[in-house]
Amino acid sequence: MTVEDVGERGLIELFHTLIDSFPHAVLPYGDDAVGIPFGNDVLIVNTDMLVGKTDVPPGMTYWQVGRKAVVMNVSDVVAKGAKPMGGVFSLGFPRGTTRDEATDLVKGLNAGCREYGFYYLGGDTNECSDLVVSGAVFGIVGRNKVVSRSGAQPGDVVAVTGHFGLTTMGFKILFEKLSADPKTKELGLRAIYEPHARLKEGIVLSERGFVSSSIDSSDGLAWSLYEISQMSSVGFIIDSIPVPKEVQMFANEHGLNYFDLALYGGEEFELIVTIPSVKWNKAVDAVKVVGGNLYPIGIVTEEKNMVLRLPNQTERRIYPKGFEHFKR
Repeated sequence: MTVEDVGERGLIELFHTLIDSFPHAVLPYGDDAVGIPFGNDVLIVNTDMLVGKTDVPPGMTYWQVGRKAVVMNVSDVVAKGAKPMGGVFSLGFPRGTTRDEATDLVKGLNAGCREYGFYYLGGDTNECSDLVVSGAVFGIVGRNKVVSRSGAQPGDVVAVTGHFGLTTMGFKILFEKLSADPKTKELGLRAIYEPHARLKEGIVLSERGFVSSSIDSSDGLAWSLYEISQMSSVGFIIDSIPVPKEVQMFANEHGLNYFDLALYGGEEFELIVTIPSVKWNKAVDAVKVVGGNLYPIGIVTEEKNMVLRLPNQTERRIYPKGFEHFKR
């Protein structure tokens, strides 16, 4: 048996059986990040790795690689309601990497850290057979403000902070060579190369106590919903997904289902949250004040099915699948 047979998630489950559980963990195993008691607060720590062969698509600059490595880590921290305080990044460069390429990558790291209000504090530099950027970002949140994946309740509104489908469209343009007009292509590639973490939205929702559960959507909308479903023992009826018109037109042109593009992609660093219905209007207003948006996409159900209800009232199952390393 190889790692291809097991898959990334299978490996993670295996590793959990091999390590001792931290008895004071604030967040359950398998959440977006780790929560450690820190006085009256909680220290939230996340680590994410970006590897050239698997994570850097054609056309991406070294500056964009550095910045995206920051976004990947920040997104998981803010999904728990924490404000990022600092980050460390270890860099592996293959021989032949130019001085300018290495410089641009570090400039991207620094720019990403400053964009989200903290500093790049250091790390390690090594020779590697492939480009590797391994980061860890940490933040602080009040103990009663931490948001896990496990608090969703039947009747809660399910909402997202942005649109879905652009990155999947971009990957199809890049790797399947599907045609698109210049504007549509630019939208798809920009979503891949220069994503954004929803820092202000995550923090205000946590600080105001509006959210019952939260997750970062980088593994895809469907898989992220499945994670909340499993950890909260609930289901979902999804009846509206914000999909840009360009994605809908692209899907129609190529005989694709745009709901599939929105559900089963990845690399979209939106927040997926559940909000008690009595708090919904105040949550929407609070997010607008900080310059963001909340899009309602459905409702939490007691029955643990995940269903997409289409405009014609027919229903289809949402499958728990999304991006996963090692899988064939």
